[in-house]
Amino acid sequence: MKYKGFIIVESPAKARTLEKYAGKDYIIQASMGHIIDLPKNRIGIDIQHDFKPNYVTIPNKIKVIKNLKEALGKAQNVYLATDPDREGEAIAWHLTRALEINPDNQIRIELHEITPEALKSALEHPRAINMEKVNAQQARRMLDRLVGYNLSPVLWKKVAPGLSAGRVQSVAVKLVVERQKEIDSFQSEEYWTISALLEADKIIFKASLNTFKNKKITIKTKEEADDIQLYLKSNSFTLAEDPKKKTTIKESPPPYITSTLQQDASRRLGFKVIKTMKIAQQLFEGLDIGEEGPVGLITYMRTDSTRISESAREDAVKYIANTYGKDYVGLPKKHKKKAGMQDAHEAIRPTDVSRDMQSLKKALTLDQYKLYSLIRDRFLASQMAPCETETTSLSIQCGDYSFHAQGSEVIFEGFTKIYNEIKEDKPEADDANCMPQIKAGDEIILRDLSVKQHFTQPSPQYSEASLVKALEKNGIGRPSTYAPIVETIQKRDYVKLTDKKFSPTKLGTVVTELLVENFKNIVDINFTAQMENQLDDIELGKEEYISVLKNFYQPFISNLHKVEKAISKVESINISEETGEVCEKCGKPMIVKRGPYGNFFACSAYPACKTTKPYVEKIGIPCPKGCGGNVILKKSKKAVFYGCDNYPKCDFTSWHRPIDKKCPVCGGVMVIKYAKTGKGYTQCINACSRKKQEEEENGNK
Repeated sequence: MKYKGFIIVESPAKARTLEKYAGKDYIIQASMGHIIDLPKNRIGIDIQHDFKPNYVTIPNKIKVIKNLKEALGKAQNVYLATDPDREGEAIAWHLTRALEINPDNQIRIELHEITPEALKSALEHPRAINMEKVNAQQARRMLDRLVGYNLSPVLWKKVAPGLSAGRVQSVAVKLVVERQKEIDSFQSEEYWTISALLEADKIIFKASLNTFKNKKITIKTKEEADDIQLYLKSNSFTLAEDPKKKTTIKESPPPYITSTLQQDASRRLGFKVIKTMKIAQQLFEGLDIGEEGPVGLITYMRTDSTRISESAREDAVKYIANTYGKDYVGLPKKHKKKAGMQDAHEAIRPTDVSRDMQSLKKALTLDQYKLYSLIRDRFLASQMAPCETETTSLSIQCGDYSFHAQGSEVIFEGFTKIYNEIKEDKPEADDANCMPQIKAGDEIILRDLSVKQHFTQPSPQYSEASLVKALEKNGIGRPSTYAPIVETIQKRDYVKLTDKKFSPTKLGTVVTELLVENFKNIVDINFTAQMENQLDDIELGKEEYISVLKNFYQPFISNLHKVEKAISKVESINISEETGEVCEKCGKPMIVKRGPYGNFFACSAYPACKTTKPYVEKIGIPCPKGCGGNVILKKSKKAVFYGCDNYPKCDFTSWHRPIDKKCPVCGGVMVIKYAKTGKGYTQCINACSRKKQEEEENGNK
């Protein structure tokens, strides 16, 4: 007797979760991802015959395919339940070819969440393979192959062997390079601000100087600031007009999409985007949570849509009303569709919002629990009532100068009861500034004046979160590609992430300049965004994928041939970097060189002197343990950390960047840490508290 059905998924984790829901009538096996791909050692595309791809079986998947074929013969029906996106559709199509299944049969099922209800519904509504989706994915894969395999040899000849250029990641590197150039060329300007500590109605509050004779004031020098300070101290302060009160309604944020989840997890949890997506995949595919066994905890995590199902909305409303009260339930929101949005899936949300969080905390790893909690809180917040605040503004006059003071009081906390938004690189407003109850003409007492010097700042370097935001804003890539893009440009040594900020390497800058000069379209943001839109049009059946490939390839290859001829006469670009060290054998400067296995130190006198040393990145401070060594940047398989170059003789290590400064309390080394907002601060590596310092100071007295 045959099984009722054979369900094929990508991963064993998803298979284990579905086995629990499907029952004994179904066989469920995993393809372990892609089983077929373009060959690694050649371009694998027949340009002359309408870009026909030459797909080959991935060598380590031969046994997987054999096992799938054996299971296929044991079931009445087969269902391909690979991920519900273009890549998943392409994997399903490759499975039909490998297993000799008709792709026009009703064999494809989509699971936007791994739940019993979702599986039941999917099995009741199978469909044929969507070839428009497959062709959109094929076009993406072949475009990337055409660019990479044709451009990379140019980089090998003119820059260094082993380099590669990518259609999308090259644009991401360009964003980082351009931002760094903007920072390096920025001309900082001095300015001063004056704030006052005032008292009225027995309440002390802060106010900022903002106008002079009703015009916005800019204080450029210390002399100006000192003159104004003297004037203010010799004149009285009064309230210019009655306080202005304004009620502000702050709407709840939408549930997460891929990009906003990656950004928020980076800011709040300190997760790299690749880590966020890995954990989200685990939550989607299913985790063992105890007595229930494997359970899919969130909906599909690669999405650009903020819409949710009506049943999910109803569950959220019920939970909010029971937990916080009916006043906290928000009105339904209309789903806004942005230009270029695929809108193929719901927003990222919990599959069951009522799950007991304490039980989950025991069953999940700490990181899994943190990310799940973030997704759950954001989803619940999205269905909650707005936050209402009353803002009181005061206009305070001192002669010809005017100060502004503002304070806010929460009238109804609404969604902020469980979720507050964090803006990266933006200071938090001082909403706690309590305002006095006074009227126009009332005198105000000056308690203190604060005069501060500032300098205008350039745009900050990109973090992983802000780079993802920039990619999304410019239409570069799609939800499934943000994490691979960010990871790839780091692995290829085009950018480096130091203290959570991206800076381009010399290699990244050189490659970008070469591409900008000779292949403008490849690194042009608008051109790349247009290509993404064309891929979307292929999926929607508006474009033929072969036509898209032809229209891209013909001008691209024509330009490539011209560039190859032009730069064949140009000398190779030197990307070696000076290190400040000298060769132990000949005394010549040591430089950083790039090899097939990464960077290394080499003597600049090569080939006369062939001295080499392993590459280390010093951060410019001696080892805090006083061993005579230097602190260097180190890399493990999972993370970057700091250690002494005298290891194993010296065992100093730190997850946070040390600075050449001792803790005033315990004498330990000070390190740089980062708040959830991305703002840096210093802390003792021993995490000793100010309280301990105060106790010691009091004891000394």
